[in-house]
Amino acid sequence: MDGGSSNTDKQASPDPAKATDLTDYASLLDQLRIRCGEPSYRTLARKVGPLLRPPRVLAHSTVATLFQPQRRRLDQDLLTAVVRALTADEPTVHRWREAYLRIQRDAKAGGPTGVFRQLPADLATFTGREIPLRDLVEAATAPARDRATTVVVSAIEGMGGIGKTELAVHAAHELLRAGHYGGVQLFVNLRGFDPDQPPASPSSVLEAFLRQLGVPDQHIPANIDERAVMFRDRLAGRQALIVLDNAADENQVRDLIPAGPDCLVLITSRRSLAGLDGAHLCRLGVFDKNEAITMLARIVGKERVDAEPATAENIVAMCGYMPLAISLAGARLRSRPTWSLSDLSGRLERGLEGFAAGTRSLVPIFELSYRGLPDLDQRVFRALGAHPGPDFTAASTAVAAGVDPERADRCLQRLLDEYLIQEKTPGRFELHDLLRAYAVELFLKQTPENEQTAAVERLLSWYLAQAHAAASAISPTRHAPPLGELAAVGDFRESAQALSWYDQEYPNLAALFATACEMSGSDYPWQLAGTVSMYLRLRCRFAEVERIHSTALACARAAGSRTGEAWILSDLGSVLAERGRPHDAVEHLECALDLSRDLGDAAGEATTLGRLAHAYVISGRPEDGLRYSLQALDLARSAGDRAREASALNKVGGCLCMLGRFEEALPYLHAKRALHLADGDMNALSLALHNLAETHEALGQYTEALEVFGDYLTIAQNAGDLHGEAGARFGIARCRQATGADSTAVVEILEPACAIFDDLEVPEAVDARSLLEKVRAPVR
Repeated sequence: MDGGSSNTDKQASPDPAKATDLTDYASLLDQLRIRCGEPSYRTLARKVGPLLRPPRVLAHSTVATLFQPQRRRLDQDLLTAVVRALTADEPTVHRWREAYLRIQRDAKAGGPTGVFRQLPADLATFTGREIPLRDLVEAATAPARDRATTVVVSAIEGMGGIGKTELAVHAAHELLRAGHYGGVQLFVNLRGFDPDQPPASPSSVLEAFLRQLGVPDQHIPANIDERAVMFRDRLAGRQALIVLDNAADENQVRDLIPAGPDCLVLITSRRSLAGLDGAHLCRLGVFDKNEAITMLARIVGKERVDAEPATAENIVAMCGYMPLAISLAGARLRSRPTWSLSDLSGRLERGLEGFAAGTRSLVPIFELSYRGLPDLDQRVFRALGAHPGPDFTAASTAVAAGVDPERADRCLQRLLDEYLIQEKTPGRFELHDLLRAYAVELFLKQTPENEQTAAVERLLSWYLAQAHAAASAISPTRHAPPLGELAAVGDFRESAQALSWYDQEYPNLAALFATACEMSGSDYPWQLAGTVSMYLRLRCRFAEVERIHSTALACARAAGSRTGEAWILSDLGSVLAERGRPHDAVEHLECALDLSRDLGDAAGEATTLGRLAHAYVISGRPEDGLRYSLQALDLARSAGDRAREASALNKVGGCLCMLGRFEEALPYLHAKRALHLADGDMNALSLALHNLAETHEALGQYTEALEVFGDYLTIAQNAGDLHGEAGARFGIARCRQATGADSTAVVEILEPACAIFDDLEVPEAVDARSLLEKVRAPVR
């Protein structure tokens, strides 16, 4: 014959280590006999007898007893001799003997149920999580009438390193200590995000569970559906607690869930499991500050934390209050008794490499989630590293990644399901600080330098275009900085919508401004500063305007942009005047005026002349202010610039009022109102109404003043202009009080104005509060 082998030779040798009881063991022993040529019991008895000590003649029935599945105990010497007769391999003989001894030890410890107590140890450093822990325990212990009559399933979801497994294990131990689910506890790591091994197959997990529940190998079905049925049958009527850790998705766990109402399944995953019908979802976030400090103290010692409390707070903040990051940082400090908390803090400031202890590190945890993403999702996640702001939308993500918004939104939804991003406000997404650092690291390492520059340029251009469109919706006739060609963006239908956009996006605009300031020779710093200026002034954030304009001025000069320098000097001068620094304002505005004339910028010249007029008025020189404002008016009319004309009309009227020439001021202010009504610029119209109403008030024309203040209030409220609303209310209150109106009516209109002024921290708050106290006195 040739060198071929028989079918029995090809069969794998049975492994006695898989046996959980004597029934299992006897079945495997019979498989060994079959593999070794299936000798009869009589033949086997003749071979075994001489191997015994002392040798003796054996009946075939004596050998046959070893292969009977219901035996409670075996003759160890006979067993060893039988295995030796079947195979002369002494290591194999040793494995069979050791497996038998193990089964006997398990039997003495209570039989096969000894393998049911599989929960990992409860961590001594477990901290906080009071609310999710309470919710999990309540869901698991609710009376049957208060919940479904099927198995209780709780899915604990969250990003990698957030402490999902620790919470599940702690909740399981809490339930056991309280006397619940004491029958069976099963635990399995499903390896949903393992770097070295594929996710565990549900079929193999069921096979292991059934074996652990005492089912002999030969009785375990080959088909997964049949295994699932047998699993549910074995747990029917038993109090069972099953922890399915690190699940890849819903499909991996569906067949691992029993059916009985006395069972509890705790599932952890860094991917959303919302598709599990009837599951109690526990979305785990980071620690709060107190929980984070407590965990750090438990790891490194309370005395070390108490010695440097401020540094301890800084450390947990740099950890983003993430449990794993705190654990790694604390372990590193604990292993270095000579380090202070300040030493650790300094190392954490260096980046993600600081979050490592021994062989454990944060980066591999993040990599597990990242590597499992489709290519497009990876690209989008990396692109988030280009976005410097605190949050992002599908639209801004599309710009950063260079994809269309619909694809970007689908990618973000998948990243959300993977817990790589968060959605705290509908449609607005965020990255945890440490995941942001990881995204930035990926972006810098895996994106070519030219593509990095292109992504940042796209973001700057897009946000500038959006900010310009929003500012134009608020005030179509405003003096806007020259921006060149901008990408087309969505329309803002009304001022309130545009203001709301600014309220949400300004932190991103501020971050992009800082990024732009690091780009040598860029026009973006002064263009962004000039574009957002009107919004900040409407929100009375004058200190912020001064800060960014001072930086933008330096950038414009460094880039050699005389246009940018002129524009920022003029706007900054106007802000300085608003802040009560007219002399500094005049210095900036005169420089801006010279630059505008050199550049031949008539609109810029007219705007700056008007601003100079205002600065002179504030400095107590209304005659000079009137002279400059009349120059601005002539220049605007000569150029046919209606927007600058309206602005100059306002300045002329204001100067005349300062000179006590109220009747002369009225025609200029009425003309300004007419221009803005015709142009539909509600923001500019509100300013015209404010000044016109105050002029009527100064003339004692309270009926006219109340009518104009009423129009002003309506426009301000519709536009979301809080400062304007408060100013209109204050004006109405003054007129009512002057005409002897009921004190209650005055208080009713004035109280909201005082509250707004206080929130905005503007100078008008003092006068408004004084009037309120005066009016309230008789009311009391």
